[in-house]
Formats: sequence, structure tokens, C-alpha cells
Amino acid sequence: MKKTIVVLMAGLLMSAGTYAQKSSGGITADMLKKIEGAQVKSPSDKALFNAIAANSIDNLAKNFANQNVVDAQFSHETKSQSIHDQKSSGRCWMFSGLNVLRANFALQHKDTMVVEFSHDYLFFYDQLEKANLMLQAVIDLAGKPIEDQYVAMLFKSPLSDGGTFCGVADLAEKYGLVPMSAQPETYSAENTSRMSRIIDTKLREYGLELRKMVADGKKAKAVAERKTEMLATIYHILRITLGEPVKEFTYAFRDKNGKVKSEARKYTPKEFYDATVGGPINGTFIMAMNDPRRPYYKTYEVEMDRHTYDGHNWKYVNLPMEDIEQMAIASIKDGHKLYSSYDVGKQIDRKSGILDTENYDYGTLFGTSFPMDKAQRIMTFDSGSTHAMTLTAVDLDADGNPIKWKVENSWGATSGQKGCLVMTNRWFREYSFRLVVDKKYVPEKILEAEKQKPLMVMPDDPLFQEDE
Repeated sequence: MKKTIVVLMAGLLMSAGTYAQKSSGGITADMLKKIEGAQVKSPSDKALFNAIAANSIDNLAKNFANQNVVDAQFSHETKSQSIHDQKSSGRCWMFSGLNVLRANFALQHKDTMVVEFSHDYLFFYDQLEKANLMLQAVIDLAGKPIEDQYVAMLFKSPLSDGGTFCGVADLAEKYGLVPMSAQPETYSAENTSRMSRIIDTKLREYGLELRKMVADGKKAKAVAERKTEMLATIYHILRITLGEPVKEFTYAFRDKNGKVKSEARKYTPKEFYDATVGGPINGTFIMAMNDPRRPYYKTYEVEMDRHTYDGHNWKYVNLPMEDIEQMAIASIKDGHKLYSSYDVGKQIDRKSGILDTENYDYGTLFGTSFPMDKAQRIMTFDSGSTHAMTLTAVDLDADGNPIKWKVENSWGATSGQKGCLVMTNRWFREYSFRLVVDKKYVPEKILEAEKQKPLMVMPDDPLFQEDE
């Protein structure tokens, strides 16, 4: 997982530049004296400083009494599948989304056949589509000043390798899918930063040129033709970093042990999509979100937050955690994995693969407390959805209440518990945010809420970071 970059609103940045400086707000000598005088010193301070100076804060804050309180038993678990590794890229959304699609295929065939989809192939078109989305949005907004918060947002982040399940649905339906063997990972697919920076620079350059063309009164056709030429250059950069997208390939389906289960035949990506997914993805699911800042049972849409210009904005129903838990339980009981996302960096014990709110006691270590609730953490940018994983299992108590959950991660098979993480339900409630659920597991009340005209929200909201 990459470091999460919080996108600040352009409007706030502009207002910060005009913020009036006041002489009464600085740290004065008298204030500093009071701060220093407020320090409560004890004989143990030196030992504490020496320990923290030479060791990891997490190692010192680890709650020993909380070790080994979570077992590896689950009352309901979907079939396991191979674990992938997104390496140094922000493609967790794609890995989780394709995990769900390949698990559905295996379930449909009772595990007699499995498939591994190419991330590199779909990522190529994701980056090309996002480049077009940025350039076309620049054209659409060319009449606004470059300081406008929408325009500034485009130039600040022209391209991203993060995303949501909506991107998987739109891209796979439009371009199809191919097996991993037909288009394997390249270095730039697994290490996206340099490629992304190069394309970002070109898109900013192109964005300025397109704005000038519109300002100079060039005809729409000429602007569109120039945009196509620009995208040809972006395509070239992607082609020599990610490889030319496969147009046709020969493939035979196999079982988990590698035994051939079908005759080899030629496929196009769209034909392979039909053979493995079988129909549209859009329209079959809802995106559920838990955002305690906003009213529940309302539908929201994140403006200008999509992977393709002609695709779907990220739309979600805001729900209490109790509803999200029940839909997840229903899906898992029926054998279906789910796309889900979390603030995975909070209270994670990477060695054990356990996520629990009591893993680390930072308050005692530093002599303070951290009392913010989920809504307060979101509104202050302290917490948000940063990483997508595939929800695969739940452990229920005698009354049917969840005790803990399990996810397939995309950090490789050697991380956590054989590539998986286990989260207690108290952690799940505090740090889970998104869940993509097949509509057949969604109660009628929530389906009706999803049909509402959505309230539009801005993508620079602290919660709407793309999954990485």
C-alpha cells in the first residue's frame, strides 16, 4: 500500500494564502515558559526517553495483555484462493475487485475451474481512461479560471493508480478481461510512481495547451483532434511501460492443481469477459458506506470521481455499521466474497496479521488519551478509506453477532496470516468504510434508499480518498 495522499481543497489553499497574520497568535517567551513548566517530570522519564529513542514506538506501545486473544477459527468462510501482491502500486482496488470476480467464477464452477485475471491489462486502460478523463474535464472547464477548485484539482492530481470497485466494473465491461498468463505484470505495473509522474507532467502540459486552444477560440473539432493526438502519446508511454494490450490469445481453463479442464481456444478480451463474468457488473451491486457525519439511508454521489469519462461516478448508500455487517454476513454465508475498504494503517499488527483497537496503547506510553470518535477522525483527516481488501470470512457468536472477520489482502502470501488479515468486530466498526454488496443480499429498505436522487459531494472530502 502506498502512503495515502490527502487532497486538500483548492479553495482552502487559496484562503490560506490570504489568511491574516496576527501578532497575538505566536509562541511568546512567556508562553514557552508556561509550556515548559507544565511538564510533569519523573525519575522514569530518562528511561522512557532512552527506550523510545532507540526503539519503534509500536514495539513499545504494543499491548502485551491483548496478545493471542484472537484465534483463527471462523464459523463461516468462503473458499480460499491464491494471494496476489500489488507490490509498490496503489492498485488494491483492482486486486480486490478481480478477487471477487474470480471467486464468483470458481464458485459457479464448484471449484472445478479457476482463473487468474491480468491486473496489468486492465491497469493499462485504467491509466489511459483517467488521462482522457483529466484532459476532457480540462476542456469542459476551460472557461473557468485555473484557480477554480475543480480546475486546480485536475492539475494537482492529473492521474492516480488508486480507485474503487466502480472502476473495475466500468473498465472490465468496456475492455474485457484477460488471464494473467496472457499479459503478466511488468516492473512499472508493480512500481507505478515514476511512470505516473512522467504522465502527470505530460497531462499538465497538455492541459495548459487545451485551455489555450479554447481561450483562442479554436473549434471544438480541432480541440478534440488535438486531445486524441495527446492521448496517442500517453498510449505510447503506457505501451512501453505496461506492454501492448492483448487483443487475442489462446487459453485453456484449469483447476486449482493446474490440471487442464477445458480445450484450449482463442479468445478476445471481451469474449473472455463473457466466459468468466458472464454479464454486466453495473446494476448488480450497491456500494455501502459508513460515514457517521452524514444522515443514514441517504444516497450520495462523489462528483467527478470515476475511472472513465463515460463511466459511473462513485455512488453509495450511507448506512449504520449494523446494516453493513448483516449484508456482509448474508453474502459470506452464501459463499460470496466482497470488495471492502478500510483505514488499514490504524492499530495493525503486521507480524501477527491482527487488526484490533487494543493492539497498541499509545495513550499510556505518552501520558495522554486519544478520544476522537469515528466521525471526528474523518472530519479532521485523521481517518479515511485507504486500502481495499476482499472480505472472505466471519465468526459469529451463539446469537449470530460477529466476533471477527477475515480478509484476503494484496501484500503477498507471506504477509499477515498467509496473505490474509484478521480483524476484530470492534476494529471493523471503527475503521471499515466501504462494502460492495450484490443486490440479492440487500434488504428492500436499502434498495429503495439506493434509488433516491443522490446528493452530490466533492471528491476532496476527507473520507473519499481512493483505495490504494
